[in-house]
Amino acid sequence: MVLTLFLTVSIFILTYAIIISEKINRMTISFFGVILLVLFHVIDLKFAFSSIDFDTISLLIGMMIIVNITKRTGVFQYIAIRSAKLAKGDPWKILLILSIITAVSSALLDNVTTVLLIAPITLVMTEALEINPIPFMFAQILSANIGGTATLIGDPPNIMIGSETGLGFMDFVLNLLPVVIVIFISTLFLLKRRYKASLHVEERLKKKIMKMDEKLSLTDIKLLKKSMVVLTCTITGFAIHQFIGIETATVALAGAAILLLISNIDPEEILHEVEWVTIFFFAFLFILVAALENVGVIDWIAHGMVALTKGNIVFTALLILWVSAVASSFLDNIPFVATMIPLIKSIGALSPMNITPLWWALALGACLGGNGTMIGASANVVVAGILEKHNHKISFIQYMKVAFPLMILSICMATVYLYVFYLN
Repeated sequence: MVLTLFLTVSIFILTYAIIISEKINRMTISFFGVILLVLFHVIDLKFAFSSIDFDTISLLIGMMIIVNITKRTGVFQYIAIRSAKLAKGDPWKILLILSIITAVSSALLDNVTTVLLIAPITLVMTEALEINPIPFMFAQILSANIGGTATLIGDPPNIMIGSETGLGFMDFVLNLLPVVIVIFISTLFLLKRRYKASLHVEERLKKKIMKMDEKLSLTDIKLLKKSMVVLTCTITGFAIHQFIGIETATVALAGAAILLLISNIDPEEILHEVEWVTIFFFAFLFILVAALENVGVIDWIAHGMVALTKGNIVFTALLILWVSAVASSFLDNIPFVATMIPLIKSIGALSPMNITPLWWALALGACLGGNGTMIGASANVVVAGILEKHNHKISFIQYMKVAFPLMILSICMATVYLYVFYLN
């Protein structure tokens, strides 16, 4: 058992270290890490496949197919030009508009679907204005994760907490939206200060944007109508999936299947454009974290954290908030939240304290913590993959230098919010 624990932790740390160093492609090294776990009999292939979150994988594949078909209509170019003209070609106003759209959409849908829809629009705009898309993509990643924190359906940890506690959609909105709005505004303000020098374009490019006719971008109206109907039905399905008893992944795959069927496009062309490297990276990451969970590391950390607080509600809530944030920056937040839920419930059973603030601490820490690193949340990895495909690579360190301090700031704000309104 000790040897298994040592091997698992060593392989996990080594794999993550190489991912951070970027000496080897992140999908390749995560694949190799999984194979090492199998070769050393830490896990077997059956365990590996069973530990993959196919709901997340299926959701990604389904939405990638829908987006890749939809983009053939030229609608993303249309929205990009329309938004740029609305902002009169001002890069900061464009970034602001897209960030607001991203945050609101992430609250009502989910952050992965949102970035899959918004990222292509952003790339079209930045190419037209001849500016670096990375500040815009940073803003979208941060906005997606912050916006997703506000509602029950915005981020997987919230869905898990809601299903285990009975907390409803409006419970999350009323308790988390106020602090989310403050964090969102603060984050955009700091991003503007950081990228102020690079958010400038020549007047000729602004004039070029204003002269563009967005209607000319629409190349296939018939396919556009089909895509919009399917996309609308898919988004509606996301909003009501809990009431109709269908998983979001099933909704996404159904939308993809229907659109493939009615679009008359060669499926091979569409599947060729799916971000398979990102998909497989997710799969291998799930396996690595599951192996860590299987040997009891995550459970040990969580139990130690709870034991440390000795029943003090303030200490317990703030420790859950900060540990969740840091852990969710480097690990997938789903297994961590899955481990924390029964522990928090056991605290409620063993002591008279009101544990409701602990759920808000867990939600804020797990969701906002995902902003900390490039692999902290699904949306981060998806955007990084899209950028890499368009020859704009974000390094792990480059992302972390910008995002980690902003994540820490957001958790500081959440700390004040929790203490003033729930723990004082």
